[in-house]
Amino acid sequence: MAATYLPTLKQLQYLVALQDHGHFGRAADACFVTQSTLSAGLRELETLIGVTLVERTRRVVRFTPLGERIADKARRVLREADELGDMARAAGRPLSGEMRMSVIPTIAPFMLPRILPRLRRDFPDLKLFLREEPSGPACERLHNGRTDCVLLALPYACGEVTAEPLFDDRLFVAFPTDEEVTPPAAFPASAIDEARLLLLEDGHCLKDHALAACNRPELRAEATMLGTSLHTIVQMVDNGLGMTMLPEMALRSGILDNTHITARPLDAENAVRKIALVWRRASPREKDFRLLAQVLAEAA
Repeated sequence: MAATYLPTLKQLQYLVALQDHGHFGRAADACFVTQSTLSAGLRELETLIGVTLVERTRRVVRFTPLGERIADKARRVLREADELGDMARAAGRPLSGEMRMSVIPTIAPFMLPRILPRLRRDFPDLKLFLREEPSGPACERLHNGRTDCVLLALPYACGEVTAEPLFDDRLFVAFPTDEEVTPPAAFPASAIDEARLLLLEDGHCLKDHALAACNRPELRAEATMLGTSLHTIVQMVDNGLGMTMLPEMALRSGILDNTHITARPLDAENAVRKIALVWRRASPREKDFRLLAQVLAEAA
């Protein structure tokens, strides 16, 4: 009976890295090997399975259709291999070993400074690798196995995940202080000037949560979308260029300190976003993630 030769995990890692980066040099850097080592490993893989996976030219790296399908399958195989280690870690001490967590930009600067000291103190064996990115890329990385869990705001369609809600984060309307005539207890959605509303660009779920809470379709068409950060938008409001909507966690973190901006709760139905920790369904580290969610909720 002829021997069967199977691709190695290292070869599959090289293939996935090349698909991710589209460049041999950058893929090699991501794998911490030389370009010649990565290229040789991929040629060995192609020889092993008897098909061409990548068309090589001077300027372009182009995957064949079969190469794309095999790379996608390789990504799933690598994720399953990672979960073997996860199973072993889950059987040991809670919240230990490496964990990769993505956090969306409208949460990271306001929540992480409060939770990281406690995690370092209570779980010194946990090596938490953080990545700040919008909800869409974070959920994609989660399903591709490149991150283990995501700290994000719901509602958001993140695919087949388990979600552990942490707390509600109320939405506020922020505007220059000198524009307020009579201080109301809350700011009605009907009073928002769509021509002066400043929001984050598409891809940031806070924008969608704010617009959905207002229930005014014309806001989506008229609001100015800015591809920056909440801190930058606050500076624009402070300079009298408009108004915006901010989450309560940003206010509690002092984002309006040393500004001439007033914030009032948004008076609208469902004027909150739900902060949650999500992970892939049936993950062997579910107990770890639920414990992490409990710690995050208590620290926040």
